[in-house]
Amino acid sequence: MHTIVAKSQLSPNVTRLDVEARRISEIRHPGQFVIVRRGDGAERIPLTIADADPEKGTIALVIQAVGKSTRELVALEPGDFIKDISGPLGHPTEMITSGRAMCVGGGVGTAVVHPMAQGLQRLGVEVISVIGGRSKEWVIFEEELGKLGKVVVCTDDGSYGRKGFVTDAAREILDAGGVDVVYAVGPVPMMRAIANLTRPYGVHTIVSLNPVMVDGTGMCGGCRVDVGGATRFACVDGPEFDGHLVDFDLLADRLGTYREFEEKAVHACDAGNCRIGLEHGQKPTSHTP
Repeated sequence: MHTIVAKSQLSPNVTRLDVEARRISEIRHPGQFVIVRRGDGAERIPLTIADADPEKGTIALVIQAVGKSTRELVALEPGDFIKDISGPLGHPTEMITSGRAMCVGGGVGTAVVHPMAQGLQRLGVEVISVIGGRSKEWVIFEEELGKLGKVVVCTDDGSYGRKGFVTDAAREILDAGGVDVVYAVGPVPMMRAIANLTRPYGVHTIVSLNPVMVDGTGMCGGCRVDVGGATRFACVDGPEFDGHLVDFDLLADRLGTYREFEEKAVHACDAGNCRIGLEHGQKPTSHTP
């Protein structure tokens, strides 16, 4: 059992839970994730370790409440328990040890680039972060990233920072030169756009993928992705890959596999029958920050 010690609302549908998980906090590395199970019979949800405090023995989980299971998870309060947290899983982020890195985060993906930026800064790498949201209220982790380097904020409606997409700001930074690597995490269209943007510049680009994932050990095969024409499993071979080699079309197609099931589960929960889905088997879920 893992006690929730703190809870904060980061944006209208994104919540941060700080949870006791001492061993994970001590050995995790940037880029790794955990699989969370709220209680008996609950769905297994993969979540990035957005931060960790080994002294307190806690890890930070940032959860976007978009489906039935994530909505139930963010409804928990400090003092409540999460039954199972398994990890750390996945390969740590491929880090450069000198030079300049650009970390690009879109929406809740900004929580995923945060530990990457932390690790890079600790190694002495200059970090510039470009983060975005639909409007000011959807921008997260600006303060945390600001402690690690320069931050450029973009909003679709111009209500905060500069108006436009993260790709616009990233292009200006690339044009200025001096970027050795780009790390990008966010919706599939955003990561694809960043990969297409950086390709002509010849800048190595790493993306964190979010395919359907069940066990986190490579046994189920649900998280398979195509990278450079070869099948890879995001849970054990990733979740980070060379963005210039990822088949984003196939990834987007597979992410829609359970959309109808998810919608039915949410509607049932709204109607007061949140046990639907738990009694008849759980669907897999995608890797979310």
